[in-house]
Amino acid sequence: MSSIYPVVITFIMTCLAIKLLKPLATQYGLVDSPNERKHHTGEIPLIGGLAIYLSILLATMVFIPQSQELNLYLISSALILFLGVLDDKYDLSVKLRIVAQVIIASMMIFGAGLYLTSLGEIFYFFDLQLGLVGVFVTVIAVIGSINAFNMVDGIDGLAGTLSVVTFSSLGYLLYQADSEWYMLSVLYVSALLAYLMFNLRWPSEKLQKIFMGDAGSMLIGLTVVWLLVVGTNVDTQAFSPVIALYLIAIPLMDMAAIMYRRVKKGTSPFKPDRDHLHHIFERAGYSRKQTLVRISILATLIALLGVMGEYYNVPEWIMFTGFLMLFSAYNWALSNVWKILTWIRQAS
Repeated sequence: MSSIYPVVITFIMTCLAIKLLKPLATQYGLVDSPNERKHHTGEIPLIGGLAIYLSILLATMVFIPQSQELNLYLISSALILFLGVLDDKYDLSVKLRIVAQVIIASMMIFGAGLYLTSLGEIFYFFDLQLGLVGVFVTVIAVIGSINAFNMVDGIDGLAGTLSVVTFSSLGYLLYQADSEWYMLSVLYVSALLAYLMFNLRWPSEKLQKIFMGDAGSMLIGLTVVWLLVVGTNVDTQAFSPVIALYLIAIPLMDMAAIMYRRVKKGTSPFKPDRDHLHHIFERAGYSRKQTLVRISILATLIALLGVMGEYYNVPEWIMFTGFLMLFSAYNWALSNVWKILTWIRQAS
């Protein structure tokens, strides 16, 4: 079977799922209403995540060889999707979401046997083996990835586009390692492109806008971390652990920097605000489309840097040092945002 068939069929199934779910969203109140933080017009159906999962579920049954690990992934992703749907409708507490995410992470760790066993030679002189500590580190990674993609979903197309960048990079690296998991990345890229067509209403304004909701962003976050752990697993060895930082750089750095600033202010690290990277671009005078393009290009360049680092076998400690420098520059920029905005306005 040609490799283009899974892409086309998944794209079509996602479009059909969106069409079928739209009336149900209104009927059951699964819509996003504008408020002081959400500046869209009208009630927008929160069905992107559901449509993506349904198309992925059907496509995996056809295009990916069945295994216990894959079945556990599908069960885990169904649970995180359900959690996200409940959060979209009832706005669940942070504690409840975290507890549920830990339980779902446990399925990945103790059910599928997937967890981080090493962080690689990020300190140059030795391989940082984790042992049983890897279980705890993996739980933190799962929670971090889920919430990173959830937090970055702030303007039309951003979470979806950043996810396409990540899944494309993962697909390439897993394919090079001859891992069957690469196809899951390919299917997600296809489903996300279908979602983005509706979310951005492109190529036609006649398309009704939809959002992926917390269900979609949580589903993506879990899938990304699942594939990252698979890719760094000793059986796969598609890439070194430090490369994972580059593949999810923008969501990860934005979450870490924002949470650090919130804690520093004495507020909850999970309290919503308007200090994310995309908000800063908007305050600098860029439109949402200009912001989307610029952040997406930045994410693509960083991901390419990670892929090239793996391809050319750049020492892990150099890649880790480079990422720390990148994050330091990012955090400094957010901390000095008003100085930077003033400089931009003066330069223009």
